[in-house]
Amino acid sequence: MTNRDFYQVLGLDRQADDVALKSAYRKLAMKYHPDRNPGDQEAEDRFKEAAEAYGILSDPQKRATYDRFGHAGLQGGGAGPQGFDPNQFADFSDIIGDFFGGLGGDMFGGGRSRQRAPQRGEDVRFDLTISFEEAIKGASIDIQIPRHDPCHRCTGSGAEPQDGLTQCSMCRGRGEVLYQQAFLSIRRTCTQCGGKGQIIRRPCKECKGEGHVRSERKLKLNVPPGVDNGTRLRLTGEGQPGPKGTPPGDLYVVLRVKEHAIFKRAENDLHCLIPVNVAQAALGTEIDLLTFEGLQRVKIPEGIQSGQQVRLRGQGAPNVNGGSRGDLVVHVEVRVPGRLSREQRQLFEQLLDTLPVENEPEEKGLLDKVKEFFL
Repeated sequence: MTNRDFYQVLGLDRQADDVALKSAYRKLAMKYHPDRNPGDQEAEDRFKEAAEAYGILSDPQKRATYDRFGHAGLQGGGAGPQGFDPNQFADFSDIIGDFFGGLGGDMFGGGRSRQRAPQRGEDVRFDLTISFEEAIKGASIDIQIPRHDPCHRCTGSGAEPQDGLTQCSMCRGRGEVLYQQAFLSIRRTCTQCGGKGQIIRRPCKECKGEGHVRSERKLKLNVPPGVDNGTRLRLTGEGQPGPKGTPPGDLYVVLRVKEHAIFKRAENDLHCLIPVNVAQAALGTEIDLLTFEGLQRVKIPEGIQSGQQVRLRGQGAPNVNGGSRGDLVVHVEVRVPGRLSREQRQLFEQLLDTLPVENEPEEKGLLDKVKEFFL
């Protein structure tokens, strides 16, 4: 790994004893461990270099060979620190715990093993499509959720109730295995039993050793007013059950809102389009609009132009997080009749004689109008 002198790597002279070796390596391992220096390649290289140096110098036979022949003397038997693998330290907490004993541990393997964080069941995602009205007004909806429930026969162990479990032969029921790494003792979760201390000898006849059975659970989901596409609703404890004796995960319902035939939503504002004829636009009018809160009377002012808006304050969507409601924005479109009856044509001809004619091009250019459209 390195061509640097191993004593120089550890900052020691060639007369250093085992205690000095251990102390020097411990300081370097604490300082340069990758978990303490994430993303720092130089620190990782220094950590591996220190591990290699200590692996050689802590072995009396390899140290004697190195003292006599240097790096060349180690090449035949492999220069790597046999018996010591720096990658065994998966977490920085391993070094802390094994150097200082963790919560009552011992540098050389005595004392209690470290307490592990409790496990829990997996979280579950469920996609639900609701109507536009349900999103605005809120709703109470019954949903069927597929899930895994603990097996009643084996109570989640996966083994037959009578003599279905046996002690793990690898860890002898302790749930962890002790590895000796040079002067360190490292505790690892047993890979054979997964830390349980027992393995299944006779799988449960009901769940076939899985510890759970598939089922469907009916839940009542309360959708608050004002939700929108992508809103996530969390139901605590309604996810997959955890390992025996641990809490279940959570259920996350992700909402998708159907489009509405009349209303469009932009944040908490609702938008709709109302067409009016030229007489209504010129004279003004009042129009009844059926909204989610019932009939609303929309007053169209006289002289309104096509594309202008009428805003009804507080008539939009509720704020799902609290606060004021949005607005209802009515976009007015003035529509000219494509065909006129004889009587209508006569009336428009009379009106034409009384209205001013303004057919001069406007000063504002086309480019400015395009800019306004996108702003």
